[in-house]
Amino acid sequence: MADQQLALQAVSDAQCILEEYLEPRPHNNERILDRLVDILARPELLVAVERLKRGSQADW
Repeated sequence: MADQQLALQAVSDAQCILEEYLEPRPHNNERILDRLVDILARPELLVAVERLKRGSQADW
C-alpha cells in the first residue's frame, strides 16, 4: 500500500473510533485510547508519515 493510502486509511479508521466515542452512551475510554494507539502507532504508518513529511518539505 502506498504511503498516502496508509495515512488516509489510518485517519479514516481513527475517525470511525472517534465517531463511536461521540455517540451518547457509556464508553470505555481506556479501550478507545488503546484502539487509537493501535492504529496510529503502527510501524509501517510511522515510516510512511515520515516519508510523506520529507517529500512535502522538498516542495518548500
